Parts: sequence; structure tokens; C-alpha cells
Amino acid sequence: MRRETIINAGLAAGLLAIPLWAHVTGEIFTITLATRVAILALAAVGLNLALGLGGLVSFGHAAYFGLGGYAMGILAFHAQTYDPIFTWPFVFEGTKQMLVIWAVALVASGLAAALIGMLTLHTSGAYFIMATLAFGQMFYYLFVSWPKYGGEDGMAIYVRNDFPGLNTLDPIQLFVICYALLMAGLFVSWRIARSPFGLALQAARQNAERVETVGIRPFRIRLAAFVISGMITGLAGALMADLNRFVGPTMFSWHTSGEIMVLVILGGVARLYGPVAGAALFVLLEHWLGGVSDYWLAFVGALLLLVVLFARGGLIGSLAGREVAHD
Repeated sequence: MRRETIINAGLAAGLLAIPLWAHVTGEIFTITLATRVAILALAAVGLNLALGLGGLVSFGHAAYFGLGGYAMGILAFHAQTYDPIFTWPFVFEGTKQMLVIWAVALVASGLAAALIGMLTLHTSGAYFIMATLAFGQMFYYLFVSWPKYGGEDGMAIYVRNDFPGLNTLDPIQLFVICYALLMAGLFVSWRIARSPFGLALQAARQNAERVETVGIRPFRIRLAAFVISGMITGLAGALMADLNRFVGPTMFSWHTSGEIMVLVILGGVARLYGPVAGAALFVLLEHWLGGVSDYWLAFVGALLLLVVLFARGGLIGSLAGREVAHD
């Protein structure tokens, strides 16, 4: 068994075992931390698909993260105010209701990614980075200036998805849902990387001109990958809204985009479980160093600098060596 496969299996098992142990011992806060790791890792899985396989350095993935969160928040807002236009997703019971809300988050983020991708994928390099950043900031200022949904103060969510665990005091069930969706996102990423579509996407990243000479249009491949990437990140945003019971414009900010990219770089760009390792490391540093200093992000910045300079494969790459990613 290859070294990276063993590391990936260890990460998956550890992320599941720790909150289950915390549930048995009554450590509720540890379960919440693990749920946050799973959600952030799912958001980073989306970006890793575009960045790691397609070479698309998007600095605006917070747009899809925020749209997923507000899809949940807006539906909850209309349900709790008994608005007859938007209460219909909440009349379903159990699994049906959650699937509807997830579908709204996926569609909203997917449509936004398709529109943004069609306008930005004609550019490259710094122009693409700045264009995606600009769209993220557009959404940020849109929701800041939308007082109906809380404006810059955001809004609390009092009506949550009617699914086992989401309306009880037991957080382990929400973790299991987030963990299952993370595993599903990783499986989708793995299948794409090994499919003809994924191979063509990687080839377009390496040499778009050669790909075009064999009859494949790099723009279409990149757009499809960009849309899938945005949808996965949007689903993570909906889960984060469920976890926090709150949505705010900061979900769209460039700080959020930067945070998602930091997770990918720390864990390892194009490494299948890189987002999981990066999210776990980031949340642990946030928890441990945040209680020591208000400037804990400076330590994260120093660590990121060390990774970029001396460990280009991130945490996974440093442990697994120069093995092929996404295997």
C-alpha cells in the first residue's frame, strides 16, 4: 500500500474517531471543532478541484461559500417569518427538507460559478485572480447593503433543517452528516481526477495549445470543473450556516477566500486529502494559538511561508514524498 494512501486512511479514520470518542466522554466542544474541520475541508475540496487539477487560482471562492450559506439562511428567514413564498422547502419532513435546501445551495452556487466562469476564464494569471476576487467582493457588498437579510450585521437562523440531529442538543449527528458529505466530495474529486475529463483538465493546465490540437476545447473543460468546484464549496457554506446558526456578509469576504486557499496550500495542492489535513491543522492552530494570542494568524502566516518555500507539497506531500497526487 502506498504511503499517501495510508496517510489518507489515517486522516479519514482520525477525523471520525475523535468526535465519536468525544461523544462518549461528553466533550461537546471537540465535536463542534471536528464538524468545523469537516465543513472547511469540504469547501477546500471544491477549490482544490479547480486549483489542483485545473491550475485555476481562484481568489473568489468565498462567493460560492457565501451563496450556499445564504441559501440556507434566506430559506430559514422566510420560514420563521411565515412568508408563503419561501416556506415550501420547510414543509417537508426529515430527509426531504434537507435535500431541498442542499439542492438550492448547489443550484445557486453552480449558477454563480457558471456565470463568473464564463466571464473570467478567458483571462489567466493575475487577471484571473483579480477578476474572481472582484466578483467575490461584489457579492459581499450586495449583501452588506441588503437590510432585509440583516445587512452588514448578518442574521441569526432560528429554523434549521428538520433532519435527525439538527434540532436536538446532540451535535454528533450533524458531524456525521458533514463527515459523510466530505467523504462524498472526496470521492467525486478522486473519480474526476482519474476520469478522461480529469486527465484532459490536467493536460489543459500543462499545455492548453496541445489539448486544443486534438479537438478538446480547454475553456469548456475548465468551465465545467469551475462549476463543480463552486457547487462543492457552496454546499459547505450551507453546512456552515447550519453549524453556526448564523450567516453574514463576511462569508463572501476575501478573507474567507484566502482562508480556503490557505487550507489547500497547507495540506497540499492537488493532494486528495490535502484539504482535510489543511483544515485540521488550521482549526487546531486556531483553537490552541487563539487562546494564547490575538495575533495567532501571524503564526499561521509564518507556517504558510515555510510550506511555500520548503514544502511545496504541503503537509501531505512532506509525509508522503513525491508520489502522484489524487491516487
